[in-house]
Amino acid sequence: MAEITKMTLVVRDIPLGVRFLRVLSKKCCPLLHFNREVCYRSSVLLLTYISYMCYHLSRKPISVVKPVLHHSSDHNSTMSDWAPFDGSDADAATLLGTLDSAFLFAYAFAMFASGFVAERVNLRYFLSLGMLFSGVASYLFGIARSYDIHSMTYFIVVQIFGGICQTTGWPGVVTVVGKWFGKGKRGLIFGIWNSHTSIGNILGSLIASKYVETDWSNCFIVPGLIMGFVGFILYLFLVVNPMDVGLQTPDAPENNKRNYRRLEDQVANVESPYEDNNSDVDDTEILIGDQDALRYRNSDFEVQRRVNERSYLLRNQSNSEEEAAIGFVDACKIPGVIEFSLSLFFSKLVSYTFLYWLPLYLANSKNITAKDSAEMSTLFDVGGIVGAIAAGLISDYSGMSASTCVGMLMMAAPMMFIYQHFASISMNINMFLLILVGILVNGPYALITTAVSAELGTHSSLRGNSKALATVTAIIDGTGSIGAGVGPFLAGLVYSYGWNNVFYMLIASDIIALVLLLRLVKQEISKYKQHRRENRIGTVQGIFAKFYDN
Repeated sequence: MAEITKMTLVVRDIPLGVRFLRVLSKKCCPLLHFNREVCYRSSVLLLTYISYMCYHLSRKPISVVKPVLHHSSDHNSTMSDWAPFDGSDADAATLLGTLDSAFLFAYAFAMFASGFVAERVNLRYFLSLGMLFSGVASYLFGIARSYDIHSMTYFIVVQIFGGICQTTGWPGVVTVVGKWFGKGKRGLIFGIWNSHTSIGNILGSLIASKYVETDWSNCFIVPGLIMGFVGFILYLFLVVNPMDVGLQTPDAPENNKRNYRRLEDQVANVESPYEDNNSDVDDTEILIGDQDALRYRNSDFEVQRRVNERSYLLRNQSNSEEEAAIGFVDACKIPGVIEFSLSLFFSKLVSYTFLYWLPLYLANSKNITAKDSAEMSTLFDVGGIVGAIAAGLISDYSGMSASTCVGMLMMAAPMMFIYQHFASISMNINMFLLILVGILVNGPYALITTAVSAELGTHSSLRGNSKALATVTAIIDGTGSIGAGVGPFLAGLVYSYGWNNVFYMLIASDIIALVLLLRLVKQEISKYKQHRRENRIGTVQGIFAKFYDN
């Protein structure tokens, strides 16, 4: 080659833990080959699952500790209340509701900013730091008992800090998973994956129930330490983007995937003296000339093939980096974003009211201990796991997300009425109905926050711009989180007038969430009918064509 070809490759951020594992596997098992894409996808699912499980694990203790911070006048206990929650039932309920609202409103409004930031930074650092500071917030709440802190201002500030830190979780994990998994069976994948929310709530309840009657500070300190540790694991091993390790994105055009696989197969057994074998994409400057060609197995063909491969990667990387992050207004214009956001407002209002007040309701209405009420409340989350998977399966099979949500919401409203009036018959009936309520309440909420958000974030109107995912997710979940803040706060006010009124509020919210999706349901039914009509016409035409051919 007469001329020297010079290329400077884009530096890609490969986690230290991944680099170490690759070096270790080459030295210890050089003949053992893995499907790299399957390994990376599995690691992404596992790490994001554990990550968001921990986010919810650290949110749950406050609901478990409520019966200890204040003992209802109709619930006998030898333990003393914790100031400033030692007033009357109504005053204590208002203060406890204020704590919930401080966290949830901070979470809701910071979520919009979090989505904006998440589109523009490395999500591995974003999630790792978010988990670290969320752990700190949980720890600060717990040490209030150790240091005998009774200031309401202190509790509110800690809750606001925790709410802001927790906003790093949802836009981060949904965006990472969305980058690694295409649209095929997305509802089922997200439905199973979304069980991290319920599993986190269950583990948070069980951890808190272990300490709630002995030393409630550990209900917050232990989850805080777990959060910090998992955040460090994420920093070491989470691969945010397939392009970071030389893999194609799942929704890339099929011809691009074939070309990349062909190039990857060609260079699988060829080693360049100029590249670091511990990384998928070289981050050094490559100079190829006559002398370099001789060094490189004395083959111009090999040199040119390597140049073609690098050029291919660079084109894909530069195209990815040239995408402009979408703005808030443009994201709201995506069809369905407004409707699903408002519906999630009321769906999440219902779900989070159960999340924050169910243990106290069970402790008061069933006259059981704080430990038993915390453990029993996990049945609502068990139902949530089943509901999330069921909603994802139905949505994948039918292709009608809004209709799936409306169907489950239609059954959720009467089921909450049945639970309120018939759960007191026996403990077994209470447990069975609680699981059913969890299925129907959490199913639509889980589907909207996962598969629907990912679908809208990669809507056809965006023309392939993948940078809308975190913004759309933040808008939908942020709006829903405002509802999550309103629900527990209203429950704290309405609670003093009786639990019946709390349930009526939840039923009304469920119905409103249903109504907000009716326009989308109408559109889905119209598309379904049109699709069936086109299929019938195609079938008839095929029959006639076959008849005339004969």
